[in-house]
Amino acid sequence: MITKDEIESFIHDGYVKIENAFSKDFAAEARRILWKATGCDPDDPSTWTKPVIRLGYFTEKPFQVAANSPKLIEAYDQLTGAGRWIPRDSVGSFPVRFPSDEDPRDSGWHIDASFPGDDPQDYMNYRVNIFSRGRGLLMLFLFSDVGHDDAPTKMRNGSHLQAARLLELYGETGLSFIELSETVANATASAEEVVATGEAGTVYLCHPFVVHAAQPHRGKNPRFLAQPPLHIKEDLQLLREDSDYSPVEIAIRNAISSRS
Repeated sequence: MITKDEIESFIHDGYVKIENAFSKDFAAEARRILWKATGCDPDDPSTWTKPVIRLGYFTEKPFQVAANSPKLIEAYDQLTGAGRWIPRDSVGSFPVRFPSDEDPRDSGWHIDASFPGDDPQDYMNYRVNIFSRGRGLLMLFLFSDVGHDDAPTKMRNGSHLQAARLLELYGETGLSFIELSETVANATASAEEVVATGEAGTVYLCHPFVVHAAQPHRGKNPRFLAQPPLHIKEDLQLLREDSDYSPVEIAIRNAISSRS
């Protein structure tokens, strides 16, 4: 169970770290599947020729078990509201990062988009709106140990609040991935940076508006991390008659109210 203090921290900072969210045995089993999918040899670094290999979604047992562990199911209920989220039957996508001096060219600050624009095939024009259509959480699943040199995802503390204030101006239409990322990257430049480190089996549950970025891998062992969304059954509600707001919604409401 996430504690009251951790929920308050999630509302204020934009994320909570869940240690031992799933077992190291399942993480190891998942890595065996992922290594095969990369086409690289885990025992031969000469085959690690790219700074990052992107893999899709995986439905095998270790991934399904990881995404639906009792500890995570309870956390999903606490953060997005019981019965308001959609169980995952897969985990992904996986940007598998390898030790490299080569720039991966994907380290810009951004917010993950959640619904298509005019062209559903054009991900760069996917959009985000104040109601976070379709997305309740950004999740970071660590399937390998991730230290400070192992390309941990960077996050900006409290950036979800600034993003909410920006998105409020654009209503249902929202902003495209490109428009929003450029704007919030500048608006949150002075925010404290934190990194998603931890042992295999750790999961970071993040507000969907958290500004985050990748970084190059300067360590020794490849990093296996998945970044799936937690989908929700309906858009976030910022005016509930029963006032039964989830922490995700409370954070947005707090951000908007602080503007006035």
